[in-house]
Amino acid sequence: MRARDILFAVMVGLAGWQTVVYLTDAPHFILPSPWRVAQAAYNSRLVIAQNAWVTAVEVLLGLVLGAVLGFAAAIQLALSKTAERLILPILVFTQAVPVFALAPLLTLWFGYGMGSKIVMTVLIIFFPITSAFHDGLTRIDHGYRDLCVSMGARKYYVMRHVLIPNALPSLGSGLKLAAVYAPIGAVIGEWVGASKGLGYLMLLANGRAKIDLMFASLIVLACLTVALHLVVGRLADRMSQYASGSSS
Repeated sequence: MRARDILFAVMVGLAGWQTVVYLTDAPHFILPSPWRVAQAAYNSRLVIAQNAWVTAVEVLLGLVLGAVLGFAAAIQLALSKTAERLILPILVFTQAVPVFALAPLLTLWFGYGMGSKIVMTVLIIFFPITSAFHDGLTRIDHGYRDLCVSMGARKYYVMRHVLIPNALPSLGSGLKLAAVYAPIGAVIGEWVGASKGLGYLMLLANGRAKIDLMFASLIVLACLTVALHLVVGRLADRMSQYASGSSS
């Protein structure tokens, strides 16, 4: 995804937005124009920046923690067939439980601060990272394994020098998905109970009928998500290049 493509998509989106406002003649408290939203963003830039910083910290901490836990869990599942048979079905079953419904419970347990939002983010991104990386670890060409076994290599050596390097592209794919899902977890947690953050600001603006401010907060959240996706995408590309170099 190049910057030129993003700019083009933004221009098309703004043009379509303005066209809808013009054709429907919707009142500004229902659908504000892009210009009105831009004015609201400028007038409330300090408030938006303060709340965006809180959400960004929650998202980054949740993403890092979820990535570490997912990385470790996938390795353990790949090393132990017993753990794979017992834990993997449980992980799949947990996806049937709506994570959104857990937000009030997490707020009760971890409070209204950042803790509940970080945990919510981790719960949302843990399974995609674990599943993607585990698939990469278990879909390695058996020739590599047989060669290592014939040379007397231990399984931890095989994991470190063969399986992990070759599974890095799969891990990168999981991280790119997590980068998109992570802000969702943080915002849902802020909707349930918070005093700071973009999710809180959107609820506050909606309750005061400041729809232009709500749209401005939503756009800032979208920009944050796109920026995070681009950064993680670069990291995933580096990981794929490293894996290609290791295999060659």
